[in-house]
Amino acid sequence: QVPVVESGGGSVQAGGSLRLSCIASGVNFDVHTMGWFRQSEGKEREGVSCINWSGGSTYYADSVKGRFTISRDNAKNTLYLQMDSLKPEDTARYYCAAVSPGPIALRCQSELHLIKSWGQGTQVTVSD
Repeated sequence: QVPVVESGGGSVQAGGSLRLSCIASGVNFDVHTMGWFRQSEGKEREGVSCINWSGGSTYYADSVKGRFTISRDNAKNTLYLQMDSLKPEDTARYYCAAVSPGPIALRCQSELHLIKSWGQGTQVTVSD
């Protein structure tokens, strides 16, 4: 398990930007694939973006490609999600988590049940 604390959410107008941060505690952050996930009201949690331990491999959901950028700073045990050109449909609670080893797209997109622990999340609200 990798305990995490997310921050950076807020309320913005469509077209605006936000940068989410996720600070992980404990050891071995730099060996884990990490990801951002979101859950909007009445919907299941979904994978937004994931990044492998080195940053050399990333996955983005189709709905955020070209607008969101995931990055990490292993020296600071921190994961980031830069969100640009935000849309009302991006409104959700955003969570970060360590992803189980394996194919990054598979783990991020359809195997959320393998994730062992979640943070409290940070709310993002995008208005028209």
